[in-house]
Amino acid sequence: MSTSPRSRTVVGCSLLAAVAAGLTSCSGSHPLAARPYDAGDRIALSAPVGDGRKADPDKPLEVTSRDSGGRLTDVTVTDAAGRRVPGELTADGSRWRSTSPLASGAHYTVRVSTEDEDGAPGRKVVEFDTGAGSAKRVNVAFGPDAGTYGVGQPVTATLSEPVKGKAARAVVERSLHVSAKPAVEGSWYWVDDTTLHYRPKEYWPAHATVEVSSDLRGLKVADRLRGGEARPLKLTTGDKIVAATDAATHTMTVYRNDEEINAIPVTTGKSGFETRNGVKVVLGKQYFVRMRSTSIGIAEGSTESYDLPVYYATQLTLSGEYVHAAPWSVDSQGSANVSHGCTGMSTSNAEWFYETVRPGDVVTVVNSEGDPMAAFGNGYGDWNLSWEDWRKGSALSPAKPAKPAGLLDQARLRPQGA
Repeated sequence: MSTSPRSRTVVGCSLLAAVAAGLTSCSGSHPLAARPYDAGDRIALSAPVGDGRKADPDKPLEVTSRDSGGRLTDVTVTDAAGRRVPGELTADGSRWRSTSPLASGAHYTVRVSTEDEDGAPGRKVVEFDTGAGSAKRVNVAFGPDAGTYGVGQPVTATLSEPVKGKAARAVVERSLHVSAKPAVEGSWYWVDDTTLHYRPKEYWPAHATVEVSSDLRGLKVADRLRGGEARPLKLTTGDKIVAATDAATHTMTVYRNDEEINAIPVTTGKSGFETRNGVKVVLGKQYFVRMRSTSIGIAEGSTESYDLPVYYATQLTLSGEYVHAAPWSVDSQGSANVSHGCTGMSTSNAEWFYETVRPGDVVTVVNSEGDPMAAFGNGYGDWNLSWEDWRKGSALSPAKPAKPAGLLDQARLRPQGA
């Protein structure tokens, strides 16, 4: 075995990234030449190290060997959050190159392992920072507000910039995390370029805790588009409340945790104003709502016109479908459908319903002649998609997304009426 100094010197490597300018040659003054690892005197970082400058996050990171007699054996690059940068090492060990963009505004640690021609190992650890870059930021706003909701409440994510293309959407989706206790299977669905909804395969468990977070910050989403800020969200669920309305029998049966707690005579939409079939989620509650027929296109003074004070109004759709007190139709409740699309009941029953449900609780309608509830655009119709079709809306799914049905003109989203 040779005893020359070179045989005892661990092979070096050079990290060649965006900003190679200003790096010194392989000498004792090189920023990576610190002992105790003599591997350091043969590596250089493409990103600036120790001189106050920051690397361009839009350019790849490279580690190359400067010693023709040695080779790189391993390179790992991680940021302060523990995210690892993937890369490829050439077969001869002469170069490692990142295969995924660096995050902007991040602090990175590079760990390099080498060996010389005699197999003597060496290691070096260096650190560098990336700059902010010039890309736009995609901030994320999670919804709804923190609080306790029913088991049908979807989680929403609203993006500050549109994200198009499956690859860019996959970057975003992988960075948005939803965890529940008890654990459930769930998935995101891209409603449009700036909106995602998350729901489990089945309703959330009763009395669950749901936590939502993002680690998108700094990640490259697309050209000149990087992840921005997101405030984490924590939700809880209450009892499982499901109100099942049968338009044919004019009855609403209310269940708490799968046990029947009330059966209420109701009236739903009459011919021409049929109540939508399907699964709806309570959006909110108002003690008083003034309902006018003109808000749904009925001319004032026509035989169908109305202008009514409505109490104990529980909202189900953005277009104005409510469950509410309808004392004027008590004689028809339980026997006929006479409303303009809402579900009407006596004042005492409406008060009980109003006090029993919360946003996120589930209301279903069957046996109506109305159109099916839209999956999106008119409230939370998310549960009207099968789990198979819901999964197709994920950017991480190989299948083509299902086309959302029935998106409504937001200008028409007014109280539907009695």
